[in-house]
Amino acid sequence: MLFHEGQRRAGRPRPDRRCRSSYALRVLSRILVATDGSPTATRAVDRAVEVATTTGAALTVLSVGPAAQAVVDAEVARLAGSAVPVEPLAAGGDPAAAIVEAAGAGGYDLVVVGNVGMTGPRRFFTLGSVPNKVSHSLACSLLIVRTT
Repeated sequence: MLFHEGQRRAGRPRPDRRCRSSYALRVLSRILVATDGSPTATRAVDRAVEVATTTGAALTVLSVGPAAQAVVDAEVARLAGSAVPVEPLAAGGDPAAAIVEAAGAGGYDLVVVGNVGMTGPRRFFTLGSVPNKVSHSLACSLLIVRTT
């Protein structure tokens, strides 16, 4: 079947070129990195700092749980010498839900998490991994850093 100029095959929408070009020009301005304070999660934080340094984005360090404030304060102190502006954020509740909620409320362009990071007995009582849950619920981009 031949199509004349200007005709389109039924059922195939025209590509929206504006959407594709605006996505290509998009720059990261805010990055959220989640950590539980473990050595493996530190690798994810370091990767987030690399991305933030490269893109010029601001970085927010999030920790969830009873010792969240202490974990966040330790990471902010560790990153004090970097050229990246770092903001602390501590939350309570389910880690995956807290990450998704913080990402949505803060208008972040990228969320960075490690593929493994939960240590001790609490990892056996959690249903599903945090990166898996976050990847299914997040509205922005997600970088899962291999930490093992």
